Amino acid sequence: MKLTGNTIFITGGGSGIGRGLAEAFHKLGNKVIISGRRRANLDEVVATNPDMEAVELDVADPTSILAVAARVIADHPGLNVLINNAGVMLPDRAAGLIDDKLLVDTVTTNLVGPIRMTSALIEQLKGNDDSVIAYTSSALGFVPMALTAVYSATKAALHSYVLSQRFLLKDAGVRVLEIAPPWVRTDLMNSREAELAMPLEQFIAETMAVLATDADEILVEGAKAFRGNPGPNEHGLVNGFNQQAMSLFGAG
Repeated sequence: MKLTGNTIFITGGGSGIGRGLAEAFHKLGNKVIISGRRRANLDEVVATNPDMEAVELDVADPTSILAVAARVIADHPGLNVLINNAGVMLPDRAAGLIDDKLLVDTVTTNLVGPIRMTSALIEQLKGNDDSVIAYTSSALGFVPMALTAVYSATKAALHSYVLSQRFLLKDAGVRVLEIAPPWVRTDLMNSREAELAMPLEQFIAETMAVLATDADEILVEGAKAFRGNPGPNEHGLVNGFNQQAMSLFGAG
């Protein structure tokens, strides 16, 4: 994708990968608008990055999505990049009773929210040059982590949706990208200090380098083995990965 001269709207831009992408694009001179549920986080990012803008958004609330989309379209008619990054990740119990609120909140935030957000902005994106819709999925969409089965399932579903949308928009002048991170040092699963997780700064730098290419799937080196998972050896890879995850995170 084109890395400069864009007007970019990023959900979940107040921390973690969303903030990292927002700051990387901002440094390249793009107009960046971030969103999130926590006003204090948004204010801190904007204070650190003059000329960046922020708006409160709850991607689990369709009313919030429609209101924010209308505001962004009105204030930034040149909007040409949407990065659906907001997400939640919590441990669950797929071997027993699943907490219903966890289930609904995770599916709504990670899958329904990005679909609704894109739907609200798609016609605006179609009308502008060099338009891109990007989704932050996860390597766990290819190799699920059993301890967070619902999260993994939402990312697998998001991957499937991306494939369909990319096909349908191939002649509409809108590129559809999927950013599939490996384990990165963010607030998700309290991973900021995890030694085995990829440093956030390294992930952002490698991701920006791949975004500069014609790739539709944005994979850093550490995610490629996960992406190659489907096939005759799928169960062996998944089971081995989950044995390692259980030793790191415990049986929950």
